[in-house]
Amino acid sequence: MTGPRVRVLVYAAAPDDSKDALTDAYHHISQELSGTPGLLGNELLSSLTEPGGFLVMSEWDSLDSFRAWEEGTRHRQTTAPLRSFQDRSRGPSFALYTVNAAYPEERS
Repeated sequence: MTGPRVRVLVYAAAPDDSKDALTDAYHHISQELSGTPGLLGNELLSSLTEPGGFLVMSEWDSLDSFRAWEEGTRHRQTTAPLRSFQDRSRGPSFALYTVNAAYPEERS
């Protein structure tokens, strides 16, 4: 590992008639990403306060691992099925966060 864990948030939106398509795209991409170096896992979250609001949260072992994948040749092709659902209403459709602290604390 070359730094603290990183969480990548991708904001998505889907009207009621597109929620299944968004969910299917998420599952397809997750299967494609299985075994990606540095990817610890991901989740599809649905908003309880914004109808049609979704968030894909992936966790990486480091920013270096995420950047290596993001700059690789498979990134755009693999994530294409979710691109039409990106929610740009809040500005950027994604955010990067470093994990500064967590409970229960991880042990080395």
